[in-house]
Amino acid sequence: MSHAFKSIALFGNAKDLRVAECMLSLAGHFYARGICPLVDPGVGLAFPSDSVVLCPEHSFATRADLIIAIGGDGTLLYAARLVAGHSVPLLGVNRGRLGFLTDVSPTSMLEDIDTVLAGRYTEDRRSLLAARLERRAAQPIEALALNDVVVGKWETGRTMDFETTINGRFVNSHSGDGIVIATATGSTAYALSCGGPIVEPDLDVWVLAPICPHTLSDRPIVVRAGSKIELRMADRLGSHAQVTCDGTAIGDLEQGDTLFVEGSDAQITLLHPPGYDYYRLLRSKLHWGRGGYGTSE
Repeated sequence: MSHAFKSIALFGNAKDLRVAECMLSLAGHFYARGICPLVDPGVGLAFPSDSVVLCPEHSFATRADLIIAIGGDGTLLYAARLVAGHSVPLLGVNRGRLGFLTDVSPTSMLEDIDTVLAGRYTEDRRSLLAARLERRAAQPIEALALNDVVVGKWETGRTMDFETTINGRFVNSHSGDGIVIATATGSTAYALSCGGPIVEPDLDVWVLAPICPHTLSDRPIVVRAGSKIELRMADRLGSHAQVTCDGTAIGDLEQGDTLFVEGSDAQITLLHPPGYDYYRLLRSKLHWGRGGYGTSE
């Protein structure tokens, strides 16, 4: 085993028994090889004595050479926020549902991780969105997103009205349930359920996908990554929405408030074991080719 990654952090929600099982297995596996992984004290698992080093998760980015995220894509998205702006790569073990980002299977987990630690892996750099919420009555709020920035209506039973501008040019007045601004990485997340396209992760573009638009002509569009997107709530009494970055709410968007979204200088790096194939991943997760035609896997 190579010691290029001398310090490894294990991250996941151990309340999920499947995640806890993987964390205990990996801790024992690493300890047998002379590595004591970093684990947040809040994990609460009964690790064998001296087999792990307790470390707050917010310190992983400065103390670890590699973070192994165990769970679903949401777990990896959270871990991505921990390492944004740092050079610590992420490796995802899938204990969730779809797992577009956590692509290591639990059945081959130990073998795949040993392969990565031996230096055989593919590096996959992903860009982030930077959101800034400017509100009339409060301080601006800033956040990063690997998948998407979503503006969604707060109340049920009524649409919201807002305007979008890209690079200083007016685009459209929207009426509906909101909009998803997604990176290529996030094109297979919420934007996909809004009718947006699947985008190869290495394409430098973003997707703007309206959520349940009130008019059929309001369709998803693809724009150049690095564009400056401005979304402003309409000056209509009762206009109220919520802004989320990778599923985490950062604040409310109300009448006259403005959301700015642009590219972040920060990136994250995903590691994949040898043989990683994005299209094979799509076939597996989206059940393509199951109708009796073509090659099944």
